[in-house]
Amino acid sequence: MIEVSSLSRHYTMGPTVVKAVDDISFTIQSGEFVAIVGPSGSGKTSLMNILGCLDSPTAGSYQLAGEETSKLKKDQLAEIRSRRIGFVFQSFNLLPRESALENVELPMIYQGVSRKTRRERALAMLKKVGLDGREGHLPSELSGGQRQRVAIARALAGEPSILLADEPTGALDTKTGIEIMELFHTLHRDGATLILVTHDPKVARQAHRVIQVQDGRILADVPAGEWQL
Repeated sequence: MIEVSSLSRHYTMGPTVVKAVDDISFTIQSGEFVAIVGPSGSGKTSLMNILGCLDSPTAGSYQLAGEETSKLKKDQLAEIRSRRIGFVFQSFNLLPRESALENVELPMIYQGVSRKTRRERALAMLKKVGLDGREGHLPSELSGGQRQRVAIARALAGEPSILLADEPTGALDTKTGIEIMELFHTLHRDGATLILVTHDPKVARQAHRVIQVQDGRILADVPAGEWQL
């Protein structure tokens, strides 16, 4: 599914070169549940941006489903994001004046999915995440956990091959965070490939595998049960 080889992302800030991602390699197989963990400044966000085709590496190779992405132009990366990747963000990124249903439908509009199919798929995804009956609610009428469920439904509606979640429990209380993680476990059991980016060791340990990054490099890549800080 994902093959990263000698990947780097360096930034020039005046006379200084910042090695946000520094010569890392790993693979992620279809159906895996992987946590990428590290503190602020560790490079995990830069790595996530490359994996999500939001940015390109300075050097190295990133193959997604056999397609080399490292040299693609912005419009080509946008096409891959639309076809292959579903995003879940800490801040939900929902349109405040659109209903839950309309928010879930939005990425399918860009994919050119017909209105009838969009509506049917969006309703099915909201039901999948436990929000049937809330389709007409605005984000302001939903709790934080419900808004995150809408965001997950939106990510799933495009039928992506990868679900990429960036601090998905970071803005939630403990109880709601547990509920969202239970939903991720359900999605994984259903066959989803999940990549969860977090700074929280407790959240990371709920994945099946942990990739720990520090100073732009991989510090550990082990089964979650074997991972120690």
